[in-house]
Amino acid sequence: MAQLNHMDKQFKTLADFLGTHFIYTYDNGWEYEWYAKNDHTVDSRIHGGMVAGRWVKDQEAHIDMLTEGVYKVAWTEPTGTDVALDFVPNEHKLNGTIFFPKWVQEHPEITVCFQNEHIDLMHESREKYATYPKLVVPEFATITYMGDAGQDNDEVINESPYEGMTDDIRNGNFFDQNYRRQKKQNKRRSGKKRFFPASSLV
Repeated sequence: MAQLNHMDKQFKTLADFLGTHFIYTYDNGWEYEWYAKNDHTVDSRIHGGMVAGRWVKDQEAHIDMLTEGVYKVAWTEPTGTDVALDFVPNEHKLNGTIFFPKWVQEHPEITVCFQNEHIDLMHESREKYATYPKLVVPEFATITYMGDAGQDNDEVINESPYEGMTDDIRNGNFFDQNYRRQKKQNKRRSGKKRFFPASSLV
């Protein structure tokens, strides 16, 4: 069992942040997995919330250090969703604001996929459905996992989420010592997702 959860890691520079794999849970209950892949791209996997089951690789993002150990990340997704995250990993917390277009709020199931294989669908839906008024979700989050995956590790986010995946990662049952995916077990887990109505957030 690989012990990869380095919750005692101290962040000082941008280099300390890049290559880090995080799991965090917003105060509203939404659980996210997020990887600072390099200085301009991020990968993510969503385990709870309105778009639980969605996962994305190589999202272009702006990544900066605001001051020692504090980091700002922002990006716009093909769906038209805007995201801004402020990480304070030394205190195991972050603040995130997600700006969902109206169409994502009304049709979240369209976005629940491996987005990289459905970019055209995201663009078509963005044009077909309404953008405004946007649903703004500002939340604090608690970081529950910090792993040193190294930069440009394509095995960090490389499969769809399943129920219990984040527990497997935290417990050392997902990655090996080299931060590569362990051999999958024959037992299949339920793909049931946890959804939280958007109406409960406003």
